[in-house]
Amino acid sequence: MASTQVASEKTVVASGARPGTTLAAVSVVQFMVSLDLTVVNVGLPRIASGLGFSEVGLTWVIHAYALTFGGLLLLGGKIADRYGHKRVMLLGLGLFGLASLVGGLAQAPGQLVAARAAQGVGAAAVAPAALALLASTFPGGKERVRAFGIWSAVNASGGAVGVLAGGLLTQYAGWQWVMYINLPMAALALALAWRGIAQDTPAAHRGRPDVLGAVLATAGAALLVFGVVRTDQHPWTSPTTVITLVVAVALLAGFIQVERTTKRDPLIRLGLFANRSVAGANVFMLLFGGAMASALYFVSLYLQRVLGGSPARSGAEFLPFMVGVVVGSTLAVKFGYKFAPRNMLITGGTLAALGYGWFGLMRADGSFLVDVLGPSILASVGIGLCLAPAVSIATGGVAPHEAGTASGMLNSTRQMGASLGLAALGTAAAARSGDSETPRALSDGYALGMTAGAAILVVGVLVALFVLPRPVRRDAGEEAAG
Repeated sequence: MASTQVASEKTVVASGARPGTTLAAVSVVQFMVSLDLTVVNVGLPRIASGLGFSEVGLTWVIHAYALTFGGLLLLGGKIADRYGHKRVMLLGLGLFGLASLVGGLAQAPGQLVAARAAQGVGAAAVAPAALALLASTFPGGKERVRAFGIWSAVNASGGAVGVLAGGLLTQYAGWQWVMYINLPMAALALALAWRGIAQDTPAAHRGRPDVLGAVLATAGAALLVFGVVRTDQHPWTSPTTVITLVVAVALLAGFIQVERTTKRDPLIRLGLFANRSVAGANVFMLLFGGAMASALYFVSLYLQRVLGGSPARSGAEFLPFMVGVVVGSTLAVKFGYKFAPRNMLITGGTLAALGYGWFGLMRADGSFLVDVLGPSILASVGIGLCLAPAVSIATGGVAPHEAGTASGMLNSTRQMGASLGLAALGTAAAARSGDSETPRALSDGYALGMTAGAAILVVGVLVALFVLPRPVRRDAGEEAAG
């Protein structure tokens, strides 16, 4: 009976689907979301001086987006499954574009942070819907490997264009254009999605969406990040920090309890975590997200505040890192036919950890060629090797009616990892630098952050080794067919 239901749901999703146009539309959406993340990072120093952000407050330009994005992704995935992936993706694109316009018009730190939070809400609707469409359109075989490889390459290329465009726009047009650039992207994505994706019929669901669970998850994560970020002012053992973290943990525990007992449609069916592939991929992505955020943040600041580069030059110097991710993603497609995704995660995670460790040697009197280029190439190729395999592992074997939930959960763990990792590593780097703004103090702080990122990636490799199930050996006939 269950298999019949799953099969019928799969037919509903696939009915009228046009794989080529669906892949194109999803790719444009992912390009826009990826570009938005990196284009803002390169503009951070000018944003800080233009709106008067403090050193710690500046991180909330990243946190506001990552927290609403990550915290609401599960709800976004569930709503997309319930009301239709195409419909939810179109609504999310509209909100994302509007928030980008408001962000570009911001005149105070709070206004920009609020706009970034609204962007995160839009992205939380767009990302799981798009990824669910991709997963259901390409359910298996070589076409799935190819589709997810293209998705990860577009993800990386969006980041590459973002760092270059962010530097040029910030220096020659003003930091506001790192927000305005999303407007034509959102318009193009809306047009492609409207014309290129067939309207899908939502799967039947019992109960209403679990809004309480979404509120508890987002509030708990936000409070957890807030408590960590403020340890530069309130030590870990201070009553303020302890109370903040205890309340955050209580909210997250309440979220888990709600998911176990709610009569509504829960954000997460906790039974999904009984699947080692789903659980392991999400833990890996949590760690991966924290490490990758540290590279985007610390290396961008090192290039401008320590080496003295302009935004345009720093964007160009960051380009090898993003191109390396594209190369790694391309290699993941090429070798994805021959090697299990688990093995790709182990290899890619190890390369990335080595690159981050090399970044940890950055010096105050360093140079781009010695301290940035080499580790950029090594770390970025490793990151690229991990993207598509992690998505494939997390969504493979999941029933079509839970595709949006699974993809939303994976994106959520990555964004939560990015926010929590940046909060912890950013606070540690600020503590190492102290109140000094000298190149020596700043580089010491950034180097500590990158070294900690390397340690996080090592833990991720261990998760891939010991949590993810070993691949089942297939015979020659199955290999040729799959």
